[in-house]
Amino acid sequence: MTLTRDAAGGTRPRTRPGATLAVVLLGYLTLPMLMSGTAVALPRIGADLGATGAALQWVVVGYFLAASSLMLVAGSLGDVLGRRRVFVLGAALYAAGALASALAPGILVLDVARTLSGAGAAGVMATGGAILGGAFTGPARTRAFAAMGTTAGVGMAIGPTLSGWLIGALGWRATFAAFAAAGVLICAGGALIAEARAAARPRIDGVGMASLIGALALVMAGVNQAAAAGWGSLRVLAPLAAGAVLLVLFVLAERRSAHPVFDLGLLRDRPFLAWCLACLSLAMGPAGALAYLPTYLQGAGGMTAGAAGAAMLLLTGPVLVLPPAGAWLLNRGVPAGALAPGAVLLIAAGNAWLTTLHPAAGVPGLAGPLLTLGAGMGLLVGVADSRALERVPPDRLGMASGLLNTVRGAGSTLATTLTGTALANLVEARTGSAGAAARIVAGDPAGPADAAHLTAAWHTVSWSAAALCAAATLATALLLRRP
Repeated sequence: MTLTRDAAGGTRPRTRPGATLAVVLLGYLTLPMLMSGTAVALPRIGADLGATGAALQWVVVGYFLAASSLMLVAGSLGDVLGRRRVFVLGAALYAAGALASALAPGILVLDVARTLSGAGAAGVMATGGAILGGAFTGPARTRAFAAMGTTAGVGMAIGPTLSGWLIGALGWRATFAAFAAAGVLICAGGALIAEARAAARPRIDGVGMASLIGALALVMAGVNQAAAAGWGSLRVLAPLAAGAVLLVLFVLAERRSAHPVFDLGLLRDRPFLAWCLACLSLAMGPAGALAYLPTYLQGAGGMTAGAAGAAMLLLTGPVLVLPPAGAWLLNRGVPAGALAPGAVLLIAAGNAWLTTLHPAAGVPGLAGPLLTLGAGMGLLVGVADSRALERVPPDRLGMASGLLNTVRGAGSTLATTLTGTALANLVEARTGSAGAAARIVAGDPAGPADAAHLTAAWHTVSWSAAALCAAATLATALLLRRP
C-alpha cells in the first residue's frame, strides 16, 4: 500500500482513487437505504414479535440515535487510528447488527442489534467523507463529493420502495440479512482503500468523547420524546437538561485538552462555519415535508400510499440529478458565496410556496414547491462537504467530516420532531382536543373541517421553516463574503 506525506505531516492515500470512490459510494448507498426503509417493516415486525409502542419505534430511533451521536467521535478516531481502519470496523459492526436483526428472537434483541448497526453506520459515514477528501483534490474532489451526494440521495429515495419490495417478497428477516451481506461487501472493499491518518497519534480524548456522546444521545432522546409526551414533560426536560450539562462539560474539556476530539478553533473559520450552516439548512429545511407531507396527502388529500410516494419523487428527484450540476457550477467559476446562499434560498422559497397546500392540490399543485425544495437540496448536497473540507488541515479531515454528518443528523432529528409537535399543537388549538389532534395529524381526519385544521397548521409550519431558511441564507452569504 502506498502512502504519501501531506503538507501537514499526515498521510493520505496515493493510489486507486476509482476503487476508493466505488467502495465509499457503496456505503453511502446502502446505509441511508436501510435508515429510510426500516419504517416500512415496522408493522410486520410488531406483528411477528408482539411489540408495540416505544419498544417497536426504537427499531428506527435506536439506529438513528446511535449513528448521529457517534459521527463526530468516529471521524476523530479515524484521524488518530486510521480512516480505513475505522471505516472497515464500522462496516463490520453494521453487518453484524444487521445479521443479528435478521436472527433476533424478540424486540429487545432487535433494538440492541439496530443500535449496533447505527454505531457501525457512524463509522462508515464519518470516515467515508474524510477518505474521499484525502483521495481527491481540486475539481476531482468536488465531482467525487457530488457523486457521494447523489448516491446518498438515491439511497434515501429508493430505500422505502426497495425495502417494501423485499419485505413483501422475502420478509423482514431476509431483508435485514440482505443488508448484512451488503455490509460484508463494504467491509471487504476496504482492502482497496489506502490507509490515511494524522502524522501524530495523540492520546485519545476519553473525557471529550464520553461527554459528547452522552450529550448528543440525551438531547436527541429528549427531543424524540417531545412529540408523544409534550415539551413540558419530565421525560423530555430531564434528558434535555442532562444533555445540556454534558455539552457544557464537553466544551470545557475541549478547551483544555491538548488533543481534543473536536477542535473548537475550526468554528472560527468563517467559510467552514458557513458550510456547516448550509448543511444544517439542508437537513432542517425539507425535514418536515419529507416526514409528514405523505401522511397529509393520504389523510387530507385522499391519495393512496403509492400515489403519495410517487408525488414525493418531485422532492427527491432533483436530489438524484442536481449534485453534479452544483459541482459543475463551482468548477466553472461560480462563486461559492453565490451558490450556497442561492441553494438555501431555494429551500426557503420552496417552504414558502408550500403554504399554497390544500387537500385538492394534487401533483400539479405540489410540483412547484416540491421541485423548488428539491433543487435547493440537490445543488447543495455533496458540494457543502467538499468545500467545507477544503478549509480543514489534512490531519483533521475525519473530525470535520464527522461534524458535518453530526450537524445533518441532529438537525434532521430536531426539525422532524419540532414539525410533528407543532402540527399537533396547532391542530389541538383549533379543535380543543388533544386526541382529535393526534388522530388528524396521523392522517385520519373525520371530514373537511378536520382537513382544513390540518392545512392551516401546515401553512404556519411552512412559513416558519421559510423564515428560518431565509435567515440562514443571509447568514451564509455574510460568512462567505470576501473580506
